[in-house]
Amino acid sequence: MPNPSHLGQPPARKRTAWGVCKVLATTLLSLLAALCSAPLMAQGTAPGQPQMSLQRINLGAGMHLIQAQVAQDYEQRQTGLMWRKEMPQNEGMLFVFEQAGMQCFWMRNTLLPLTAAFVSDNGSIVNLVDMKPQSDDSHCSKKPVRFVLEMNQGWFAKRNIQAGDKLTGPAFTK
Repeated sequence: MPNPSHLGQPPARKRTAWGVCKVLATTLLSLLAALCSAPLMAQGTAPGQPQMSLQRINLGAGMHLIQAQVAQDYEQRQTGLMWRKEMPQNEGMLFVFEQAGMQCFWMRNTLLPLTAAFVSDNGSIVNLVDMKPQSDDSHCSKKPVRFVLEMNQGWFAKRNIQAGDKLTGPAFTK
């Protein structure tokens, strides 16, 4: 009669291989879970560090010149202006999406108060929203857009730039 303690288990030699397989599978699953839950950072940006080396373009808002960093892929958009402690007056970040959609932004890990301009393909500002630092409140476009320009809070208001005004630059169609 077989030993009941071995019923349903592989022979001793196979048990060792089976145990190794279980440990490897558990380790791989743990590693995968850790990678999937880690915050996304832009390529080349250390965790907790601002993105400073993105491509830059010049935009116009009437007679005002804006130097904008361009966040054009998923990771760059996810990090955005997080961790920045200061930003020059005429600098901002232009978020570029593959297609127009209802875009919503929050301010997690963003230390500066910002104003977001939701911008259509032709450069027309759809709406402007002031956003307070380190808030998970959602701020959305009023209609589908492909672009969002974040500037220091009050930048648009001080220059009397409002919804309906047009931005110019290489990103926008004529």
